[in-house]
Amino acid sequence: MPLIRRLPKRGFNNSRFGTEYAPVNLDSLNQFEDGSTIDESILRKAGLANGQVLPIKILARGILSKKLIVKAAAFSSAAKEAIERLGGRVEANR
Repeated sequence: MPLIRRLPKRGFNNSRFGTEYAPVNLDSLNQFEDGSTIDESILRKAGLANGQVLPIKILARGILSKKLIVKAAAFSSAAKEAIERLGGRVEANR
């Protein structure tokens, strides 16, 4: 067998430098009152974001039916659009 096939394959992998998020979907935000401000501590107390270390990212799965002010580390573009369409506000705190 040739030497190149016997040596282990190593190289650069960008996963070490990527940012990992705790996902929270829009349909789970319907449990909060209309017009309330939702931040990271409220999401963790409600049990929607697992883990204490990962930043929170709001994803657009489901339908949001309430006007909310949401503060999180990141938002998907569709989630941001859905929140603002109902008159809510999005604040990214990185």
